[in-house]
Amino acid sequence: MNLPNPRLTFLLVFLAVIFLLGAAMYLEFARGLEPCPLCISQRVMLLGVGLVSLVAFLHNPATIGRRIYGLLVSLSAMGGLYFAGRQLWLQSLPPDEVPACGPGITYMIDSFPMADVFKALLTGDGNCAEIKWTWLGLTIPGWSAVGFAGIIAFGAWQAFRKR
Repeated sequence: MNLPNPRLTFLLVFLAVIFLLGAAMYLEFARGLEPCPLCISQRVMLLGVGLVSLVAFLHNPATIGRRIYGLLVSLSAMGGLYFAGRQLWLQSLPPDEVPACGPGITYMIDSFPMADVFKALLTGDGNCAEIKWTWLGLTIPGWSAVGFAGIIAFGAWQAFRKR
């Protein structure tokens, strides 16, 4: 059985990332859903997946390089899965246990030390617990978790498949 060309599969992942980031931009700018700190962190991890996939496509590496790129894709997606899982956890909390909502990320970048901004990006706040959109019963971080799990599997497949 012939397996798909590794270069082509990295290109497909890059194109999928472009589509997903475009969907995030649509939800933000056309639908007016302002991203919370954890949403932004997920976007950064997704961008990491896309950049690694683009470099892997352009580089067209041999077996060792393909494995390294596959592991880097999986590691970036694991970071995204962590942030999606954290947001899902916040969304599952009873209303009285949800942390307080913080200021918007733009205001935080302008007004707070970067250490506080990074802490907010890593842990989220009450804004992250708000459910603003669902599709087929899953929230945005739910769909993100599904996507990141698929990307982790893809990266592992690239890293450990036989040529």
